[in-house]
Amino acid sequence: MQCGKPNKTNEDFSGKKVYRDEENGVEIIVLKKENFQNEILSNGKIIAMQKNNIQFELTDKLQHLYVKNGDFVRKGQLLASLNTQKYQQRVAKAEIELKKAKFQFEDMLVGRGIFTTNKDSISKSIYDMASSRTGYDAALLELNLAQSDLQYTKVTAPFNGKVANMGSRIFENVTAGENFLTLIDDTVFEVEFFLIESEIDDVSLSSIVEIVPFAVKKTYKGHISSINPLIEKNGTVLVKAFVKNDGQLKEGMNVRVRIEKSLKGHLVVPKSAVVQRDNQEVLFKLKSGKAYWTYVKTILENSTSYSVIPDPERSNSTIGPGDTIITTGNLNLGHNSKVNVRIKQNK
Repeated sequence: MQCGKPNKTNEDFSGKKVYRDEENGVEIIVLKKENFQNEILSNGKIIAMQKNNIQFELTDKLQHLYVKNGDFVRKGQLLASLNTQKYQQRVAKAEIELKKAKFQFEDMLVGRGIFTTNKDSISKSIYDMASSRTGYDAALLELNLAQSDLQYTKVTAPFNGKVANMGSRIFENVTAGENFLTLIDDTVFEVEFFLIESEIDDVSLSSIVEIVPFAVKKTYKGHISSINPLIEKNGTVLVKAFVKNDGQLKEGMNVRVRIEKSLKGHLVVPKSAVVQRDNQEVLFKLKSGKAYWTYVKTILENSTSYSVIPDPERSNSTIGPGDTIITTGNLNLGHNSKVNVRIKQNK
């Protein structure tokens, strides 16, 4: 039989579990006055700053389609066109009618001893009389209308952007005034979100915001571009922020908006440092290898930390700079428990 030193165990000779002080492994920080990053949180939606519904001015058959949904197009680029045959014929006919009317117009002027058709060189009364009697003004108007309609058979991009919401197909009829496609400039977006009126004093134009899309695991930086001066019926204020697109942001995306403001002179602890005892908030302070709880109040909160003060309703509650605070391993601690410091974290 081999002899040796007995190993440490968590069981006594009866096989029952026994409590070992050295099992209370904790991590700590030394408390100090520091800046607290106060957070304002809201949900918002990404909106294109420049967005246009493209429409045809004429009802006719779609002859050519040069783009599809998702295509990037440049300002002035041809997007689609209708069948132009009848519009070209109308222009040609109007040009012929104008030529006839012009000959008659010139003859009438010559008969009055006027050898120019320059409108600025002829008295208005004579010009109006001659152009009306010969049909010159009506023929000129008809040509302008025919040329406009021929131009309306094409739609072009009014700005650089991406094509969306296009559902028409070649040789289908398109209706004048109905949305044919949507053009979106997605290089820079605005995020629209609401803050409650009590939070408005904590933000200003150009305040930095963090934007986290629900569908993209990435954080974007932006800045506030406008704050609506009117309070909504539900006590909220509409705020907008610019954000540059890296290609992953889409029109209509839902996002989480976070605005941080640095507040000086706070006692800041990780959220894990505050635990509940009898429905009260408690911190554990470390003294001479033992944990002692003290009641506190959390006055501010962000995603990772609390700003704390001693509980004003308990005279024996004390906490201040220089105190050593237990941040982990405190869930099952009792007052006056022995602890073993695993890691010392200095902030």
